[in-house]
Amino acid sequence: MSLGDEWPDLLTVKEVAKILRVAPLTIKRWGKRGKLPAIRINSRGDRRYKKEAVLWLLGQPSGAPETKTTL
Repeated sequence: MSLGDEWPDLLTVKEVAKILRVAPLTIKRWGKRGKLPAIRINSRGDRRYKKEAVLWLLGQPSGAPETKTTL
């Protein structure tokens, strides 16, 4: 069992912040700068982050960040 196996495919801002041990605002800023691309969902525009992108930031070889997408 490797890191991230139990995580959902899309993570919330709070979940990513907890995993990376940073503030939620830092996660949002990284999204704006392109360091951690966000997927915007629903009419409110809530952010979700791909598990592979978070693993890439942690140095895990299972994924790389992709371009920003809107659902």
